[in-house]
Amino acid sequence: MPTTTREIHLASRPQGWPVPENFRTVTTELPDPGPGEVLVRNTVMSVDPYMRGRMNDVKSYVPPYRLDAPLDGGAVGEVVASGDESLQPGDTVLHQLGWREHALAPAAAFRKVDVSQVPASAYLGVLGMPGLTAYVGLVHVAGLQEGDAVLISGAAGAVGSVAGQLARLLGAGKVVGSAGSKEKLAWLTDDLGFDAAVDYHDGPVRKQLAPYGPFDVYFDNVGGDHLEAAIEHLADHGRVAACGSIASYNDEAPTPGPRNMFQVVSKRLRIQGFIVTDHQDLAGEFYRRAGAWVASGDLKHRETVVDGLDHAVDAFLGLHRGENIGKMLVRL
Repeated sequence: MPTTTREIHLASRPQGWPVPENFRTVTTELPDPGPGEVLVRNTVMSVDPYMRGRMNDVKSYVPPYRLDAPLDGGAVGEVVASGDESLQPGDTVLHQLGWREHALAPAAAFRKVDVSQVPASAYLGVLGMPGLTAYVGLVHVAGLQEGDAVLISGAAGAVGSVAGQLARLLGAGKVVGSAGSKEKLAWLTDDLGFDAAVDYHDGPVRKQLAPYGPFDVYFDNVGGDHLEAAIEHLADHGRVAACGSIASYNDEAPTPGPRNMFQVVSKRLRIQGFIVTDHQDLAGEFYRRAGAWVASGDLKHRETVVDGLDHAVDAFLGLHRGENIGKMLVRL
């Protein structure tokens, strides 16, 4: 029998900060899966900062979302019907057809995941794209070395919180983070092993970081004043893994660049941007190492969960306002 379900469409392209009117919830019907197809009931979906860029009609490393079509992104769910012998009803799968209550696609679009040791939601965070992003940025972009002093912006988010812990597990001599509340700072230092953390609401980040530098590695999730501060406090031959710039994602005009770019020359700094999908060859290596750390309790994770597809847009907007600690998820 056809399955009646709901999905969220992009109704119009945001100008600056998205508003609820940019989105539309649509009821639709999905047929039973045909040969080679699988029907999945989504249980948890992800909202991520990169999704904001896809709402603009500009060329980027991923195609923009189409108007009047469902959004997509990471999700986990349960197979309810299958036309392919590789997946059976009851299997838990990871896929990219989020922002909807059910997903129908060829079996190749889904990856079965093991939920005997970790919850399915972990594959959207610590053992998913955010975790792999942290690993790639530290190990293969910044070239983390034992004893390095590491600075991480957005340190209480899904990527930053993993990056800080990985830096410590991989031998960093010092790990410092920035975040946006006292609760977040306490989580970083008391639970995750950061040596120090600063609240960017308490004054210029540049001044707050002065007691903790110099740094050998900067993992940048924020951009803006954080990048400028990091350039000032990086040691000679410091390395920057440029992952994201959430501080400017909703700006209507271009954000001025760091005012101290000449220090990139005088300190002989290396700044390298990266996209995690360019490094899928490292996924197996990451899952082996991170899976063992999660199982042992050495790699911790936290989730901020919003309930219901009706509140998915609220979760997405809350992510950009810094309302999450760890991974922001929507439970369907």
